[in-house]
Amino acid sequence: MSSLSSFPALEALKSTLEQIILDPSYHDLLAVVKGARNGAVYGAKVRFPHALVMVFLFRPGTLQQKVSLVFRATRTHAANLARFAVVYKLTCFLLKQYGATPGKSGHYDSMLAGLLGGYVVFGGRSKRSGKIPSVNQQIVIYVFARVVLALARLAVKPEGGTGLPFVSREGISGAITKYAWPVFAATSWALVMHIFKHHPDELQPSLRSSMTYIYQQSEHWDSLRNFVWHNK
Repeated sequence: MSSLSSFPALEALKSTLEQIILDPSYHDLLAVVKGARNGAVYGAKVRFPHALVMVFLFRPGTLQQKVSLVFRATRTHAANLARFAVVYKLTCFLLKQYGATPGKSGHYDSMLAGLLGGYVVFGGRSKRSGKIPSVNQQIVIYVFARVVLALARLAVKPEGGTGLPFVSREGISGAITKYAWPVFAATSWALVMHIFKHHPDELQPSLRSSMTYIYQQSEHWDSLRNFVWHNK
């Protein structure tokens, strides 16, 4: 195979493109493009194996229907992370250029950009069904859970840091740090099992499917075949 150097025009184009992408004056705008690329790639990598397992294990339908569901979920996840990256990074760029101190990022720029991106990309409902897309629910709930855990850690940081009054005192902070997680874990499982038992339709579909498989379908069998080798 001929090397790129064998084609002077292509070599010149490559050199020109590298000069552009390495020019500091274009960095912030090109970071928007790179953010979209990375969001799409990451979304596809994360969603594809998850959707493949969940759809083929727990969703009924033909092979074609299942493949379509996997592709749709992967495309939605990748597209939404790419869109959010564009909205977020472009908003940060505009706030930096036209904010209170032009050329310098403000303290709350990332929060404002995240607020706008979250509303535009993840805040809407499906035009076809009028429901919140399940992929968006999963992403937002995933983020929310991590935010709650992070805020809990910040709240009990020693006094003088970011901790809250009273709970960040040395003795109280240590006790909360020690016991908060087991209480949180136990409460979460208590609530999800209660909701699954009495209000299963309110749970996110993939969670409901996996819990149905583990806790409901394990109650029924009529032979060794569907007791050990097959679920049904």
